[in-house]
Amino acid sequence: MLIVEPIRNWYGKYERPISSLSLIAGFAFDAFTLRRVDTLWENIWILGHLIIVGTFIVLIHAHESIEGDEKNPSKAHFWYVNILQFFFGGILSTYLVFYFRSADIFSTWPFILVLALAFIANESLKRHYVRFSFQISLFFLSVYSFAIFLVPVLMHQIGQKIFLLSGLASLIFITIFTVILLYVIKDKFNKDENESKKMIALLIVGIFGLVNLLYFTNLIPPIPLSLKDAGIYHSIQKNADGNYDVTYEDHDWREYFNLYPDFNETPGSPVYAFSAIFSPKYLNITVVHEWQFYDEAKGQWQTGSIVNLPVIGGRDGGFRTYSTRYNLQAGKWRVLVKTQDGQTIGSIRFKIIPTDTEPVVKDEIK
Repeated sequence: MLIVEPIRNWYGKYERPISSLSLIAGFAFDAFTLRRVDTLWENIWILGHLIIVGTFIVLIHAHESIEGDEKNPSKAHFWYVNILQFFFGGILSTYLVFYFRSADIFSTWPFILVLALAFIANESLKRHYVRFSFQISLFFLSVYSFAIFLVPVLMHQIGQKIFLLSGLASLIFITIFTVILLYVIKDKFNKDENESKKMIALLIVGIFGLVNLLYFTNLIPPIPLSLKDAGIYHSIQKNADGNYDVTYEDHDWREYFNLYPDFNETPGSPVYAFSAIFSPKYLNITVVHEWQFYDEAKGQWQTGSIVNLPVIGGRDGGFRTYSTRYNLQAGKWRVLVKTQDGQTIGSIRFKIIPTDTEPVVKDEIK
């Protein structure tokens, strides 16, 4: 106890900066160590966090406490709240890594923002951790975000029906968890019990509605799919090793900061859009390359062609495929890499510059 008490008091004094640093360190750890959404380790990691979160929600409400205990390091309630916050942060950090990797940030930023705000709220709104409704809401968002990519991995399918199944499974789980917890702590609930139940129901319905709105407006990353590599090339040929020899223009370093890098096109020459799409093992799908031209006069994107391409799941670096166009109009172009349901996996942007001179190109193996 002579050693434990000073450490406990020191942590209580510097709890806020320690908590913030640990969450940042945890995010960095996840970014470097988490690789695939379909591996056993990654899913055990998330499931373990969810079990710990659920356990400490129960402990916080099953044990008697008085106001202020969550700020007193000599009380068990203080440690319950801190452990809950830490593991909530770990879950949300993992989701940020996975969803960001799967996202075309230009089209799916709203859902990434929701997760980012939840991650920030987890750190900033600590006083709300003693509130049952706040805990259940954050727990439901965590369970739902997990189900969105776990169910497709288990079912080897993606699409609207699978997404709705993920939502249904999440609602059933959080309902059972909440009913059991309310039964366990029914003696602690005061006269505002009905109001608390209404608040929890409204928050869960609100989160469920928001996530579905984002999905059906194609604003949720199409996880578990992700775009591992993509680019516009002058030529693509499959070599004897089964890889792809590609040629590209080696631009000045400043061109890498250009949202629409120049592509010098000679008359009649092909333009290749290459994509390497990761899909979990046994999840074989069809993706779409949607070639679009920006009409300056109308101020909008015009679809030039749509190419369906097969993707076989399981390859770490993503399944490689490409589409080809000829004689593209000068100006801004993009190739949207999408699912058949319209979710954007990624995009390739470039600007066609007509030229009569063959551009200088470099070789690369994909």
